[in-house]
Parts: sequence; C-alpha cells; structure tokens
Amino acid sequence: MDSSLRERFARLGPIRAVVPVSSGSPAVFVLCTRDGMIPRTVDGALVLARRGYTLLRAKRAMEALLETGRIYVELPIVEDPAVVVDELKAANIAAAVIAPIADEEVAGLRKRLGLTREEFAIRYGLEVESIRNWELGRRVPDQAARSYLRAIMNDPELVQRAYTPL
Repeated sequence: MDSSLRERFARLGPIRAVVPVSSGSPAVFVLCTRDGMIPRTVDGALVLARRGYTLLRAKRAMEALLETGRIYVELPIVEDPAVVVDELKAANIAAAVIAPIADEEVAGLRKRLGLTREEFAIRYGLEVESIRNWELGRRVPDQAARSYLRAIMNDPELVQRAYTPL
C-alpha cells in the first residue's frame, strides 16, 4: 500500500467494530429528541446497530429522528429494554419500549372502562366473540388489534371520538 494512502487512512482514526448483543428478543421502541439537547446520533446509531440494525439503516433512522423528532424502531435483538433506554439516554435520545398488550390486559381494560363485552365491542367497533376469545385465552389478538387496543388503553375517549361520527 502506498505510504501516503496509509497515512491518510491513519488520520481517519481507528475503526470501531460494532459488537452485537449475544441474545435477546425483538422489541419496538419510540425514540424522541430530548428537549434542549442535541442528540449524539453516532452513539444512537451504534446502539441500534448492536441490536441487529445495519449501520446504514441505523444512520437513516438517526437522520429521520433529526428530521421529524420522533421515530419508531423494531430492534431484532434486545437483551433488556431498560439497557437500550439507558444507552439511548446517554446519547441524548429519549426512548420508551412499546410493549405488546397482554391477553389479560384486554379484560382489565374493558373492566377499567366499566363496560360489558357487548358495550366495549359496540363502542370501539370490535366483535363480541373476538373480545370473549381474547379474554378467555382461546385466541390472541393480531398485530392490528393489539395496536388498536393499545390506542384505546392510552386514550379511550380520543379513540371513541375518532371512531364515532358525533
């Protein structure tokens, strides 16, 4: 190799290898810029890359975060969601895990709202039989239903207003 080329590469500094986490489960996170803080996007991209994102995909995610202020990412390998949140916090990026709704939470949500299965189904446009099957553990809500149930759990009044015309 030409010595001048070698010198130019040396000035770039050492290449940091991305050491992936050894095991874990997939998890979905929402990432936001923190008020008054400039995100350290290189550190944030490395957090994502360690958990299964390619460096290019992680870079694009950080660019989207800077552009919009909020992104959603599904990381393929997460050893502990709290560790990811802490590492992103150190990079000046706010993060929260979006946990899937558990089967037992369907009944708890409905009871918290003080609704019967029929009332809950009518109010939110669901089938009574589906609600019964979810609550009794016979079936598991699909991803779309889980997302809808999560929205109801987070703001039932807003979802009801969005669903009904009046």
